[in-house]
Amino acid sequence: MRVLLVDDEELGLIRLKNAAEKVLPKETEILSYTNPVKALEENADKSIDIAFLDIEMPVLNGITLAKKLKTANPKINIIFVTAYHEYALDAYKMHASGYVTKPVNEEKVKEELDGLRYPVEIAATKKLQVKCFGNFDVFVSGKPLKFKYAKSKELFAYLIDREGSSVNINELNAVLWEEDKKSYCRNLIADIKETLKSVNAEDVFIKRRNECYIDIDKIDCDAYEYKKNNSAAIRAYRGEYMVQYDWAFFESE
Repeated sequence: MRVLLVDDEELGLIRLKNAAEKVLPKETEILSYTNPVKALEENADKSIDIAFLDIEMPVLNGITLAKKLKTANPKINIIFVTAYHEYALDAYKMHASGYVTKPVNEEKVKEELDGLRYPVEIAATKKLQVKCFGNFDVFVSGKPLKFKYAKSKELFAYLIDREGSSVNINELNAVLWEEDKKSYCRNLIADIKETLKSVNAEDVFIKRRNECYIDIDKIDCDAYEYKKNNSAAIRAYRGEYMVQYDWAFFESE
């Protein structure tokens, strides 16, 4: 995620940057400027997800800067920063994502990030993307991964829920069925291995003797990102977690 901060007052920019750094994911690229003209010149052709712009600036004010940035990137989230409430109408006329009044603090910035007009999606960095919020699904390069059996997918979901902890066959059998189906459980494990191998992601699933687990460092998962305070993941959570499975429960606090 790339975030642009522009305020011609250096102290105001420092306060804005400090507040943003506290609530944005650590991997966020933050670009800060006191010169709005330079900010436009160096970022007009870049993909900017969110821009915090002071409105009252010389030569190029925040409203004009926002219009120019939106020309290059129509879905940029513009959040205006100002000490003057009278600019609010102008800001909302151009469909800004939000409006922060000075002095800026962490709470104000977080409130605006939680209500973005164009939510920033979690950037995919691994081959396998796992979606736990809402219905459980697995994707490879944005395309759904299809397991041979629905129970294979549920077993994989349970391993995701366990966040890398080893799970033995007895536990899997108890969670997925009320009767003894250990032999069928082994068939499901074989299906998971074959399915992942077909997309060159077999190293995600580890099987040892009567235990298996997921290598969580090899997947992107919205639930895991939520627990890392990733703002995009936090916005994606709407109180629903793996809704198709009765055993699933997400500890959000």
